Amino acid sequence: MKSYLLPFFALTLLLLLAACLPVAVPTITPAHEVTPSPPRTLAPSPTRPPTPTSPPTPVLPTPTLFDIPWDDRTPFAAGLVPAAQGQLQERPFASVYHLDFTLSDDMTRLTGRLEVRYTNAENIPLDEVLFRLFPNILGGEMTVDGVQVNGQPATTRLEKENSVLRVTMPQPLQPGEQVVIAMAYDVVIPTTAGSNYAVFAYLDDILALAHAYPMIPAYDDEIGWYDEVPPNYGDVTYSDTAYYLVRASLPAAQVVQASGFELTREEQDGRQVITWAAGPMRDFYLVSSARYQVIEETVGDTVIRAYAPEGYSDMNELALGYAVDALQVFNRYYGIYPFTELDVAGTPTLAGGVEYPGVIVVALDLYDPNQRFFEVATAHEVGHQWFYSVVGNDQVHHPWLDESLTQYNTLLYFQEVHGDEGYRMERNNLARRWESIDYADIPLDLPVSAYDEAEYSGIIYGRGGLFFDELRKKIGDDTFETFQKAYYTAFQWDIATTEGLKRVAEAACGCDLTPMFTEWVYPKSSP
Repeated sequence: MKSYLLPFFALTLLLLLAACLPVAVPTITPAHEVTPSPPRTLAPSPTRPPTPTSPPTPVLPTPTLFDIPWDDRTPFAAGLVPAAQGQLQERPFASVYHLDFTLSDDMTRLTGRLEVRYTNAENIPLDEVLFRLFPNILGGEMTVDGVQVNGQPATTRLEKENSVLRVTMPQPLQPGEQVVIAMAYDVVIPTTAGSNYAVFAYLDDILALAHAYPMIPAYDDEIGWYDEVPPNYGDVTYSDTAYYLVRASLPAAQVVQASGFELTREEQDGRQVITWAAGPMRDFYLVSSARYQVIEETVGDTVIRAYAPEGYSDMNELALGYAVDALQVFNRYYGIYPFTELDVAGTPTLAGGVEYPGVIVVALDLYDPNQRFFEVATAHEVGHQWFYSVVGNDQVHHPWLDESLTQYNTLLYFQEVHGDEGYRMERNNLARRWESIDYADIPLDLPVSAYDEAEYSGIIYGRGGLFFDELRKKIGDDTFETFQKAYYTAFQWDIATTEGLKRVAEAACGCDLTPMFTEWVYPKSSP
């Protein structure tokens, strides 16, 4: 999911156990039956097929929030390292968001406007386009008004606890056709921890602004639009890569960071107005506090900045150091991080950490040199920049694809930075997560909703990380590294699948991994 979830009572237990002797992982004999969602069909290619030929798209409204044409991607160039500049010529079907919003002086209300150009990149006509209003299931409130399609009033319908807004198209949107959808929106930001680990809240004078705009979810060949209300202990988003131009007005005293590259900043009547270009990215996130202090370090073409309140300066240096080490490790193993900025922010989140494109969040409760989990959470969230941010997946129905692999990446980080002892200790922690549910042989590739919260932690974060370590042992270190790089390259900026991962691994090793996937991964009703 979008967070390294760990309830704090469980965290305390894990930390107490961290120095114990190795735990033997038993051989698995699948027996535990779990009723999963139907298995999902693999797309024929790891990348989207070419946009189908379609009738000419009507003339679209020009942008009104920014004087920048929909197809102009030059503002995004400064946010990409030289090796990633070619991405700007790819994915012509990617949505383009223009957002303009104002935060109240007390940081608890947001008033905004949105314009988005959406392209039907599917192979069927679409009668509607969906938007997710996630604040309505994250302890806050979002309302929308004045919805227009190509400049004309639109018919809409709210459902699923007001978290789904269905916008009816005047006529079916054909494959390859484009449409501009505009609306005004208002957001009430919660001031208590609320649901989903306070990923969206204003607490202790720190604003965590997650998923706080109307977002178009992924359209999936098997499920259609992602429109369900997910469990509150997993990720809530499932989205495609998009481009964002965002302008925000905030009180002048706020120290602000967000996904993407800051284009402009100016002072207006005691407030600051900042514009970012973020893309290609799956989401836009903003974090802010008048209490923040910032330090930075450069790795290659990327500046890493760490934000924490006054009084945390020593711990902020540790957070920065962990992020620098993790970036260097993952750059070597997967490919160069594509963005020119990576931010680390300490917040009061109740998760150990949370990942967003270009930004990671770590719980301030972990900012302690004696908390080993401080380093674990930071390295884990940096690893998500490769798997979730660049290589996407359906985090609601197939959470293992990003979370379990990122758990292995955390193990890899500890081996690289701390040697064999670091590897041993972190592998023991993965095993203890699984041990906490009696080594249940529940499959990895199930929806979040198929697990209870303890199972989700034990299977996705414990058993799943161990699966990839066992896969490494089976096919060998060099072959596994080849697989890692090939998988990252094959699914960059797209949506990965379980069968896609298996196919790339089998190509790397020249072997049949079906028995191993049957033992560890597949739901019992599929092979």
